[in-house]
Amino acid sequence: MRYTTLPHTDIKVSKICLGTMTWGNQNTQEEGFAQMDLAVDKGINFFDVAELYPVPATAETYAETERIIGNWFEKTGKRDQIVLATKIAGPGDYTAHIRTNGFSKAALNDAVNNSLKRLKTDYIDLYQLHWPERQTNTFGIRDYVHNPNDSWEDNFNEILHSLDEIVKSGKVRQIGISNEKAWGTMRYLEESKSHNLPRPITIQNAYSLLNRVYEGDMAEISMREQIGLLAYSPMAFGVLSGKYIKGTAANNARLKLFPRFSRYSGNKATEATKQYMQIAEDNNMTLAQMSLAFVTDRPFITSNIIGATSLEQLEENIDSIHIQLSPEILSAINAVHAENPNPAP
Repeated sequence: MRYTTLPHTDIKVSKICLGTMTWGNQNTQEEGFAQMDLAVDKGINFFDVAELYPVPATAETYAETERIIGNWFEKTGKRDQIVLATKIAGPGDYTAHIRTNGFSKAALNDAVNNSLKRLKTDYIDLYQLHWPERQTNTFGIRDYVHNPNDSWEDNFNEILHSLDEIVKSGKVRQIGISNEKAWGTMRYLEESKSHNLPRPITIQNAYSLLNRVYEGDMAEISMREQIGLLAYSPMAFGVLSGKYIKGTAANNARLKLFPRFSRYSGNKATEATKQYMQIAEDNNMTLAQMSLAFVTDRPFITSNIIGATSLEQLEENIDSIHIQLSPEILSAINAVHAENPNPAP
């Protein structure tokens, strides 16, 4: 395993982070335990979860993933070996079964306290805002279109003051943001600097061979402001394994169970995937290995969040840490990207 530190801290984390959003739906608690055991054996010390998980979010399965991780901590006694990240769910119809008061002070305190109970710990290493409260272009929406009727009012300072109290209480060590855009990221950093408030040290956004939108404005912010990307969906919901193109996807594969998750399955994305698969096979790699190795070594990446539904998939994904792509392979990848850029934003 390779390691780095969370920006602006001395907290050491593995360059591969274990994603957990299938546990409690596609995976049982026993399978989640087995994945955590394997990950730790392979050198991973960084787990990412959210109160929302498992996905798809439902009232019946709400927060089950956090409970599974808490039960594993209780069983193994390994809480002190893990850097633990979780998130408060953003507002919207999708999360109305969780709460309806966004990132208010009451909501943040309620969310943190309940996550601590489920995770069976007295602190969270990295606490993240899962997505913005305001209306903006997140989750596959390519362009920003302003809605003058958006009822949201600027509350970055208020949120950071609430998080400041939580950090000072010892319940949270560091804070991060997720699914944010350039404007929102800079507003958080501005308020943090101007008012001596907690500073977001990471941002968790989608990033993969099929979605390099982060390289537009956000990569410069990452590098100049030292806010590290925790890349999610580096395999594009499994599309970049090639299993859907080859027809080898198991019946419990995500897109077979939940076909509405079509963000990475359009015609242009499929064509790009075929081209990337050819590059991988020409260089004696699987598409999964190449896809993950590409993400892990981008200079703005702090950690690459991988997930799997089987131990075999998980082991292959973790072992991608040993692959570093040559300049020739990167050039071939960039040629495909130039021809068909960001087919699945």
